[in-house]
Amino acid sequence: MSQLNWQKSSFSGDRADCVEIASDGELVYIRESDDPAHIVTTTRTKLNAWIRGAKAGEFDHFTI
Repeated sequence: MSQLNWQKSSFSGDRADCVEIASDGELVYIRESDDPAHIVTTTRTKLNAWIRGAKAGEFDHFTI
């Protein structure tokens, strides 16, 4: 996993609340920069579906 090109979200601050993402083809990996050992793995298709849902407000009830 360390050889992947991890990219930090531009919304991440100077604190330890950074989200990073990387890909090696069809698989996409998401992790927190302050806890890089725990990685969520998904596909591009599933991630794109989630992003569309997030943009549509389907997950707004999870935020404060």
